[in-house]
Amino acid sequence: MQFIPVLNISQFEQDIPRSSFYANDLESHLFKNKDFFHRPHRHDFYLCVLFTKGTGVHEIDFNTYNVKPGSVFFLQPGQTHYWTFATIPEGYIFFHTQDFYELHFSKSKLEQFPFFHSYKNTPSLRLIENEIQEVASVFKTIKKEYQNNLLYRKQKIASLINTVYVDLARYYSSLDLISKTTSVSYVEKLNDLEKTIESNYKTEKSVKFYADKLHMSPKHLNRISKTTVDKTTTELITERVVLESKRLIVHSDNSLATIAELLGYQDYAYFSKVFKKSTNNTPLEFKKRYR
Repeated sequence: MQFIPVLNISQFEQDIPRSSFYANDLESHLFKNKDFFHRPHRHDFYLCVLFTKGTGVHEIDFNTYNVKPGSVFFLQPGQTHYWTFATIPEGYIFFHTQDFYELHFSKSKLEQFPFFHSYKNTPSLRLIENEIQEVASVFKTIKKEYQNNLLYRKQKIASLINTVYVDLARYYSSLDLISKTTSVSYVEKLNDLEKTIESNYKTEKSVKFYADKLHMSPKHLNRISKTTVDKTTTELITERVVLESKRLIVHSDNSLATIAELLGYQDYAYFSKVFKKSTNNTPLEFKKRYR
């Protein structure tokens, strides 16, 4: 059985073993990692990248986004992605673990930022010229701090990350990239739901199971999911199953029947029906089309 490789930060910067943070200019980063950035892979950390030059495409969990000057992308742990460039890119990139941020901001969570609210929120943003220059200056300072071994380096980097996330969250929110909700508690409950789905989707498909886990009624859980991302709880569960199906269909050598079993479906015909309803393709049609 083949699996999508999961990368960790220490693989990018061997000089700092088990590091919780990494930063670089994009040209240097891509050159150092030229053997795999163009192939599908996952990370076990949060990633933020700004393009100041270059064009191409960025595929994230089977959704394709254009790369242009001003493009910003946000990835959460576990997402599959790869790059394809038409012209030479420039910009900046940084990674960090959840602990790196939250240990420095003990009263804040990464989920407070709209691009990390939910996997359903778009992971991309396009800045205009003056915004590019403003944000790029912070990315550049982050890279400089990372490369200089000065006192309070981690504290300074964490502060700069928070600053750039606040600025990007303002741009992100102003462009109506997310549905507005006035309830912070709803956003927190949605995040709890997504984490619970992530841990159980292979074996549990019922709304009642997740409602019980989150100590609320199925009706209230559906109200939360509809209000925050305009999807029912069942749709969120199914989308997670279908996403993993796509990953396994494309990136493993398992038979389609085996993939169905791995995802909790003993009846392949029923699995195929669920997959087609979500994608308009049978698993076999998707496999042929994508490959």
